[in-house]
Amino acid sequence: MSTHRIATIPGDGIGVDVTAEAVRVVDAVLPGIEWTEFDWSCENYLRTGAMMPPDGPVQLAGFDAILLGAVGFPGVPDHISLWGLLIPLRRAFTQYVNLRPVRLLPGTESALRDRTAEDLDILIVRENSEGEYSEIGGTHNPGRPDEFVLQESVFTRVGCERIIRYAFERAAERSGRLCSATKSNGLIHSMPYWDRVFDRIATEYPTVTTRQMHVDALAAEIVLHPDRLDVIVGSNLFGDILSDLAAAVTGGLGLAPSGNINPAREAPSMFEAVHGSAPDIAGQGIANPVAQILAAAMMLDHVGEHAAARAVDKAVCEILAEGTVLTPDLGGKNTTTELGTAIAKRAAELVG
Repeated sequence: MSTHRIATIPGDGIGVDVTAEAVRVVDAVLPGIEWTEFDWSCENYLRTGAMMPPDGPVQLAGFDAILLGAVGFPGVPDHISLWGLLIPLRRAFTQYVNLRPVRLLPGTESALRDRTAEDLDILIVRENSEGEYSEIGGTHNPGRPDEFVLQESVFTRVGCERIIRYAFERAAERSGRLCSATKSNGLIHSMPYWDRVFDRIATEYPTVTTRQMHVDALAAEIVLHPDRLDVIVGSNLFGDILSDLAAAVTGGLGLAPSGNINPAREAPSMFEAVHGSAPDIAGQGIANPVAQILAAAMMLDHVGEHAAARAVDKAVCEILAEGTVLTPDLGGKNTTTELGTAIAKRAAELVG
């Protein structure tokens, strides 16, 4: 029996649908988790004028982890939903690592011709607390012909060093290959600084083979030669874009999980699917829950429940490989609940 306290924020659209299945799967492998649900969403914003209460981080601080559903709803601009919930939580809890494993799962096909699971297994380490996603800036001379906006990026020594060192640690645990996303030929201050930090930290890891690629060339590399890549580290913006691209070439965002990690474990980490809220199919029972279930597996691993995490991951792989219970996006005719139930049952058998 587990004694973990987990907060869930189902969010909007299919976030609600797939989070329910992720909870079902976790309960199947680890009974006794104390779940607490928070109704913070775009609907909450439309009712109250805020995505979450002002003391939202305080309410969540005592939990072992957070399972977040997708947020986003027509009528609520994306910058409102993002800066009203996700980004404030990432920063309040020093979740400076956004970890996005991207792999070709059994029974699924890549958008790339003739690529196998061995070719497509990439771990993207994205800086999650500063960089291009900064609040510094503003609109000047609004409404005038000389109107302009400024958007400042922030690259601190602490921020760059800790995310790059984290990526080196992950690369050392895997194949020993790390690629840094840069754009030092165009961004004259921020990216050369990032490159210098990367070079300095590389001297601490002589067994790790490194590459530095301009982000546009790296995007092409993901499409043309994904087998040459293993761990990628990038700034907030570059990591965000590259991870969505990588997920798309491995079968779609419906299969991609992510974690917002506080490596020091001094505050809760938060786990979510990469995909959006897809309000056009919400409540229809056809959303693919795999990404959210795999995010829950990442959560289990993070809180120390390694056997349960492995069981969930293996159950997902087995069910997808068998191909008898699949949602429409995977070529099947089953519902969200039917796929979630099949994975939960198989995971319970594996962990037992």
